[in-house]
Amino acid sequence: MRASPLPSIAPGPLLAVDTPSMLFRAFYALPNSIVGPDGQPVNALLGAANLIVREVERYEPRAVVLCFGPDAAHYRTELYPSYHADREELPDDLSPQWADARAFFEAFGWTVASHDSLEADDLLGTYARLEAEAGGRALLLTGDRDMYQCANGRVSVLYVRTGRQGAEEVGPDEVRERYGIGPAQVPDFIALRGDPSDGIPGAKGVGEKTAAELLRRHGSLEAVLDSAMREQRPKLRAALLDAREELLAFKEIATLRDAGVERPPDRPTDWSAAAGAAGERGMDRLAERLVDR
Repeated sequence: MRASPLPSIAPGPLLAVDTPSMLFRAFYALPNSIVGPDGQPVNALLGAANLIVREVERYEPRAVVLCFGPDAAHYRTELYPSYHADREELPDDLSPQWADARAFFEAFGWTVASHDSLEADDLLGTYARLEAEAGGRALLLTGDRDMYQCANGRVSVLYVRTGRQGAEEVGPDEVRERYGIGPAQVPDFIALRGDPSDGIPGAKGVGEKTAAELLRRHGSLEAVLDSAMREQRPKLRAALLDAREELLAFKEIATLRDAGVERPPDRPTDWSAAAGAAGERGMDRLAERLVDR
């Protein structure tokens, strides 16, 4: 009698991480009195590792990719010079941790990917698309709601909020519930409503409700602008007509670009090596947690 084949085990999702977001969040959440053997702060690396490990334990991904890129893509600042203009410089205590991030996270068996001209967001979006096209599932760990545009049946955003234990999983239904529009309309929504964190002002006098209402009625920013002359509200009509080209530029800024990367192979987390890397940096409690895995 022929033995029945063992059931195949579905691979876990790909976890792609907005690493700058995690490092900045951890740097400001934890005190810089957390130092390594050399007396230098390791708070950002420790906090980011804890954030990522929590989701690795929760979702058991087939691979983890940590994404880096410049703070502002060149083409975005060319479209709108004030894009990211108010972002702060890298703090002195964060700079050496940033430089050590690749070696530290690669010790976990995680892939570290960077791009010279596109931002970490663009890398996340590209990895998500590649994973979905291959029939897999992708999770995007970030504190940036711009990434909601990637949500679909195979891609979820793990949105990290201050004061929350673990990330909130956001799919297409959650995007519609939160904004009243679909994920594909998020760049149009950002262009109309604006995004203060990115220095994008949006259309004058247009908030979330009006932006969503316009997009539900017309479908896209381009259709909203083409119909602006027939808008019955005088101030809104003027705001749309006067800022047409600027609003189109805002949408292009908010739309993710293909980063030209390849889908990563399966690569499980190396808990033993991760514990060693944490121990070398004086992160004793994290090392103990990892070695016990």
